[in-house]
Amino acid sequence: MIATRNRTRRAKMISRPALATLCGCGIVWTLACGQAAPAPRPTPARNLVLITIDTLRADHVGAYGYRQARTPALDGLARGGVLFEQAFAAAPITLPSHATILTGRYPPGHGARDNGLRMSATVPTLATVLHSRGFKTAAFVAAFPLDHQFGLDRGFDVYSDQLGRGPDGRPANERPASAVVSEAIAWLGTVGALTHSGPSSDPADPSGPAHPADPARPADPARPAGPAPFFLWIHVFEPHAPYGADTTRPVLDRYDEEIATVDREAGRLLSALGDRLSDTIVVAAGDHGEAFGEHGEYAHSIFVYDTTLRVPLIMHVPGVAGLRGEPRARSVADAVTLADVAPTVARLLGAGMKDVDGIDMTPAITGAPFAARELYAESFAPLVEFGWAPLRAIRRERWKYIAAPKPELYDTSKDAGEQTNLASISESVAHRLDNRVNRYSAAGLGADAAAEPSASERLRALGYSGGARRDEGGSRPDPKDRREIAARIAQVTSGELTGSALVSALEAIVRDDPRNGQARLRLGYARLQAGECARATPEFRAAIDAGLVSADAYLGLATCLGQANDLDGAGRALAGAHRLEPDNPAIRANLGILQAARGDTAGAIRDLQAALAADPNLHEARFNLALVYARAGRRSDAAVTARELLSRLPPGAPARSEVERLLQSLR
Repeated sequence: MIATRNRTRRAKMISRPALATLCGCGIVWTLACGQAAPAPRPTPARNLVLITIDTLRADHVGAYGYRQARTPALDGLARGGVLFEQAFAAAPITLPSHATILTGRYPPGHGARDNGLRMSATVPTLATVLHSRGFKTAAFVAAFPLDHQFGLDRGFDVYSDQLGRGPDGRPANERPASAVVSEAIAWLGTVGALTHSGPSSDPADPSGPAHPADPARPADPARPAGPAPFFLWIHVFEPHAPYGADTTRPVLDRYDEEIATVDREAGRLLSALGDRLSDTIVVAAGDHGEAFGEHGEYAHSIFVYDTTLRVPLIMHVPGVAGLRGEPRARSVADAVTLADVAPTVARLLGAGMKDVDGIDMTPAITGAPFAARELYAESFAPLVEFGWAPLRAIRRERWKYIAAPKPELYDTSKDAGEQTNLASISESVAHRLDNRVNRYSAAGLGADAAAEPSASERLRALGYSGGARRDEGGSRPDPKDRREIAARIAQVTSGELTGSALVSALEAIVRDDPRNGQARLRLGYARLQAGECARATPEFRAAIDAGLVSADAYLGLATCLGQANDLDGAGRALAGAHRLEPDNPAIRANLGILQAARGDTAGAIRDLQAALAADPNLHEARFNLALVYARAGRRSDAAVTARELLSRLPPGAPARSEVERLLQSLR
């Protein structure tokens, strides 16, 4: 059988001196004249660049006061732009947060409430709105959670999510920021966006500066109006765990190094844009933070504390802050949400976003205060991944309320670290906010499962589980009561545990939380990878019995039963997987292997060929097809199939020797 571990990787941001002269002095005009300067109005912008940085905490960026930061590009963008001091994600996980950035809707409104759940196909996005107004649109993403199958590609002329291949020859789950930025710069050239003779866009060329000199440089009056406006989105992934190769070094040092890497690449992109920054809005944002042990969480996605919700949000808007010569960034102290990004930039570009949860922040950008408002956030990962209760939060004025089996209420004006739960003391406030939070979260999980196969396994390789759907009802454990288990889950999903250490850690989790379907599933695959199918089988069964709705659980079970020569049991397990993912080519390939084991050569060839037609990178399926041909006496077909597989495997791939032995036997 083809275990999902083997299908996983594929099967898948008048000048000031003149004003000072008018006052007859050389100090800041607004102070010297004793009156406030009129709020600057944004000048018309033609283009948009969106830079999203995965897993970036605001308090690890220099512009937000971090003294150890190595973020000159982001800091320079802030010096010439607008910095939002209190910006919050709507979900502490990659796909839901990015869907909110692009749609202006909270997760209940766009449907992608966890990684692996597809965004609603009817929700307008920044890309669809701007594309309809003649913008050239392109996205270059760095990790599988944002793969096109989850629905973020709508409205983009180009959606680059090809992540390259790993040493085993299968597509990788992430790629470096340097590759993303190089592709983005190349695309800008194709649409005529690079009209100046700026610095080199080649990361290997030391002649170009690593960071832009200043995104607030004046426009070149000789530059023509140019071609169609453009919207470019790049997503970079380095600050996501695991951090660097040397695990003996402190984790925060390695985290800061990863941030420095993406900052350097963001600087390279801004430098390449050069004079186009004079008519281009640039938005740089984190999608969520990282807990690093605060509140008992070591990664992100489970809890909705500000450790994982507060993010940097910096905007360069032509006509505001640096472009008018102010020496400092314009800072906005009011709390904002990433749902505000889409309606704001759409308005600045002369468009509009209807039916959104966010607001147009243009008044605040130009110096006006916000009216009182509330912000919503949620995490459905505890439910989808572990069978625990989902968490939903609402922030209004100084209060933050978290709806959970054991509710939480914090006065963030006095308790920014969310340490003192006031829910039992300020009951009327908690009750009022509980009623408010339910306005946002009445919708169910809503979104479809992954549009293409094998999503859950590739997400699991990145430390997520995603896509396995559960009933929201019923009494479920409060994630706070599973805090220690959550910390251990973060350890096993970090990628830093392997082999027997990984198995031991998963066994301990299962002992303490036997109904944790994802832990059972991971333990099953860890044992399967170790060649212990007899011990993996009960784990796959337990995952299914715990209510985990996952084709991977059935596929793992089928693999083990097939190896035990229980062909009827393997067939039933494959039928369960097929019910959940009828278009999954890995399931079709396994059906072919089962047919071969039953002696149905024609059926085996049919199913294996169909699987490869749907996904040519199922290398095990191609190898098994060659074996079936050979055993059927079709030596020529077997040799052609084996040679095709060799052409797809990179040099040094472990499977090459086995394929070469097969070819030798066919001569």
